[in-house]
Amino acid sequence: MHEADMRTDRPATSGHVVVIGGGIAGLAAAHRLLGDGVRVTLLEAGPRLGGKLHAGELAGVPVDLGAESMLARRPEAVALTRAVGLGDALRSPATATAHLWTRGALRPMPHGHVMGVPGDLDPLAASGVLSAEGLARIEAEPTLPPAEIGEDVAVGEYVAARLGREVVDRLVEPLLGGVYAGDAYRISMRAAVPQLYEAARTHALLGEGVRELRRRAEALPQAGGPVFAGIEGGVGRLPLAVAEACRAAGADLHTGRPVREVIRTPEGWRVVAGSEVIEADGVVLATPAGPAARLLDALAPTAAAELRAVEYASVALVTMAFRRSELPTAITDGGASGFLVPPVDGRTIKASTFSSNKWAWSGADPDLFLLRTSVGRHGDEAALGHEDAELVEVSLGDLGEAVGLAARPVASTVTRWDGGLPQYPVGHLARVARIRAAVAALPGFAVCGALYDGVGIPACVASAGKAADVVLGALGGTFGTPGTDH
Repeated sequence: MHEADMRTDRPATSGHVVVIGGGIAGLAAAHRLLGDGVRVTLLEAGPRLGGKLHAGELAGVPVDLGAESMLARRPEAVALTRAVGLGDALRSPATATAHLWTRGALRPMPHGHVMGVPGDLDPLAASGVLSAEGLARIEAEPTLPPAEIGEDVAVGEYVAARLGREVVDRLVEPLLGGVYAGDAYRISMRAAVPQLYEAARTHALLGEGVRELRRRAEALPQAGGPVFAGIEGGVGRLPLAVAEACRAAGADLHTGRPVREVIRTPEGWRVVAGSEVIEADGVVLATPAGPAARLLDALAPTAAAELRAVEYASVALVTMAFRRSELPTAITDGGASGFLVPPVDGRTIKASTFSSNKWAWSGADPDLFLLRTSVGRHGDEAALGHEDAELVEVSLGDLGEAVGLAARPVASTVTRWDGGLPQYPVGHLARVARIRAAVAALPGFAVCGALYDGVGIPACVASAGKAADVVLGALGGTFGTPGTDH
């Protein structure tokens, strides 16, 4: 790592900050703090760094066992990737042609939508995703009176009222489910799809608002570029590279070190991890809601109570390697990156990614083909009670019906993310604001992670930067009298 990789425009700040949590948010916060000359100790309770980003291997082929891509049209994650020396490994998908497995067939994902909400009826009608009645319901929106959207509303509730439930059930649900593993009828529009919220707030017709969003998106300088990006060898390489860069800058990074207590002192903070006591000038808390609530119980009880109300979805990823020669052309022809499955169709899997089509590096072995399925949604996690071998069989059964797959995998692995994805229900932004307001009473203390500003990698990196800046600002001043929020 070059010294310039850690440099920022602001003057160096002295002090010692403890980062609790070694997922991408915690690592990004550490990287940001080190860039200002702060000494950093990072403590991760689990056995490895990276959180939901996890690079692995199956049948000798590198593979992501967690998140596999990042939004390329947001700058934060791409900038971090370049800063830690992986810029040359950034890759666009070899194909981004997704499908929907719905109404008994594999159908093309129609163009011209915003998170499944259509703006152009022609490609939607041609796809066969909706029935004639569903299409007619969309066309009837101009006959409806304008709707007040208020401070927040569930995506599914509002879209169903304007365009009909078919749009939600067969388009919005599978797309939102791919991001949050949640229920579109509960997910906050303002928190999860803010651009759609603004379109609904400023246009009498939702369809008109979507078309305006599409026009704006197509006019952006980056409109011709890829929406998503991966990293050759897997996005799971990113946290490892960030950790390496942090160590090179002098950070102490520890795994298997759960934090028992964080104590406010007149001088700053005392962090108790096992039998070790670490004195610090600041703390960044980058853990999921449960551990964060436990550590904040005495320090900020209001924040702890709000954190305990955050719900999570559990998911499992089933990754399989096949002999390429034994697969149907519906998979191997290279034209499809995979498919999504609407919950209304009653299948077990919610999506499948044809990894060797989507990522060129994943198809490096000409004799093997990798794909994966995902199982589990918030409120629909019964299938996760199956043993790993049963999840493989269930996935094979659904793939057989969807694309005619009859082959057996030469290798498979199941990765379970219990409580992996925070849910963003109506009112989530207000809850986050209350958490941050309570934590703001603790000088030199900040929170970050997937539950605050978005679950995607760029959003987590941005959240980490925001937390680091809060702590850096406090390090420039003095600590007040220890206390708690009220």
